[in-house]
Amino acid sequence: MRNDTRLRIFSGTANPSLSQEIASYLGLELGKITIKRFADGEIYVQLQESVRGCDVFLVQPSCPPANENLMELLIMIDACRRASAKNITAVIPYFGYARADRKSQGRESIAAKLVANMITEAGANRVLVCDLHSSQAMGYFDIPVDHVYGQPVILDYLASKTICSDDLVVVSPDVGGVARARAFAKKLSDAPLAIVDKRRQGHNVAEVMNLIGDVRGKVAVMMDDMIDTAGTISKGAELLHQEGAREVYACCTHGVFSPPAIERLSSGLFQEVIITNTIPLKEEKSFPQLTILSVANLLGETIWRVHDDCSVGHEPYSSLDID
Repeated sequence: MRNDTRLRIFSGTANPSLSQEIASYLGLELGKITIKRFADGEIYVQLQESVRGCDVFLVQPSCPPANENLMELLIMIDACRRASAKNITAVIPYFGYARADRKSQGRESIAAKLVANMITEAGANRVLVCDLHSSQAMGYFDIPVDHVYGQPVILDYLASKTICSDDLVVVSPDVGGVARARAFAKKLSDAPLAIVDKRRQGHNVAEVMNLIGDVRGKVAVMMDDMIDTAGTISKGAELLHQEGAREVYACCTHGVFSPPAIERLSSGLFQEVIITNTIPLKEEKSFPQLTILSVANLLGETIWRVHDDCSVGHEPYSSLDID
């Protein structure tokens, strides 16, 4: 229980259950706030308590509907700034537009940079994010960014399962995720690493080409930062089964689950699909193989350390030494 009258936690409408868990971890009540939509779709925000001189944390992932939730966050930040909050930290468990972090073709936008600018201009003093799609997106912000990883939560869960360490192999579903998978494998009993080589034909369309590494007779743990349509990870799982993997687990921090993800993930390819609650999951998207872990303690501890001017770089709240 941590009582500090200058620490305030407010929740947007995107993921109120996670916000409540974070507040409970900190021994606080969520701040009182009114958020509503006008008939024409405009968003109205009013704080129902004073935040003058306070350290304010606004919990709001920019998950689907991304534009609605992002705009709501910006208006919340503006309301706190105009109410004379001392510090405003945007806690964004899932940072939408993170995949638009570079120009892969001519005449494309870099939407991640644009969103970073919007959050900064709205009045945020700091940002706390969980598992950015690429770490270099932190450089798009001109304010401090605390980047925490959800993998320790997944590691703790996998450690509780009775899987022989000699049978494990960590698999990166694409070449771009090798650093993340390698760091995860090091923490998971220093398991060997395999890589699925794919060639992407278009957005949300992936074609698996071949496998680098040995998975025959092994329990394969596929690790990624997010699962969107599940095209990449399901085609990778098909390849792993063809190459003789005994079981396949899919792990990620952010379960976006755009159609037809549920059909692909529940088709029998996976022994278990393990995600966290950075994005709220509707009941109709649940399926028997799905396990949802909470990052509330992780985020709550990080919020306290930021508020208390402590380092956030101690296990299990640090990075996984991704380089």
